[in-house]
Amino acid sequence: MIGRVSEFEPFYKPLDDPEGARFFATFSTTGPWFADVQHLGPPSALLIRALERCARGRPDGAAMTLTRITVEVLGPVPAGEVEVRAGVERPGRTIELLAAEMTAGGRAVLRARAWRLAVSDTTAVAVGQAEPLPGPEQATARPERPDGWLPGFLDAMEWRWLRGWLGTQGPGRAWMRQRVPLVDGEEPSALQRLAVVADSANGVAAPLDVRQWLFVNTELTLHLHRSPTGEWIGVDAATVVGPNGAGTVSALLFDEAGHTGRAAQSLTIRPR
Repeated sequence: MIGRVSEFEPFYKPLDDPEGARFFATFSTTGPWFADVQHLGPPSALLIRALERCARGRPDGAAMTLTRITVEVLGPVPAGEVEVRAGVERPGRTIELLAAEMTAGGRAVLRARAWRLAVSDTTAVAVGQAEPLPGPEQATARPERPDGWLPGFLDAMEWRWLRGWLGTQGPGRAWMRQRVPLVDGEEPSALQRLAVVADSANGVAAPLDVRQWLFVNTELTLHLHRSPTGEWIGVDAATVVGPNGAGTVSALLFDEAGHTGRAAQSLTIRPR
């Protein structure tokens, strides 16, 4: 059964480090595939936290927002001590390219790149957003974890389902909310919350039985047309499995105010 909030630690605990770059990834980060490996949601959010804290490449003072983030998975991300660093690759007055890296045990495990764009008011011409999802209060809470899905991250999240379930194969719609902070003692930003959730798209749209198949993603890409708000993040996801061991996941992302962006994942698929 999914446990109570008090039973779980924050995803990360800061370690003694004058630069604030080192963290301890707790059991709450561990994913459904391997007991000692992190789910990609929390470390992606930790990279985004570092990107959000990057100083402007040029001191213009204009408000800017992250609109595209890609996280490349260089290998398993172990629980335990990790280090995160970020910086501006391409400074600009209205467009900047940022980069971040997570290392563990002396090796790079994740790399992220993100476009940061100047904010302007396009409310009057906004178009193309998907219809909002029914809210989390209209979704079904399912506290049980399916057979074959390991504890840790799945238990540290609150899940409410509009279609499907972790134990159901096929497209799915779900709302998710963190039960624990991203970093101990901090309130996560809404974008960090979205990143924690977005990597679960391949679980929301699980195409195969996890007891028989691995379908893990090699990257996560987020495209945002609006900055998210609030604690609840909704995912409407579908998976395509190809004939040669590869697959793709496509998902619309929502907050309680409506459609906020899209997520995509490339999958490697193989029998256990």
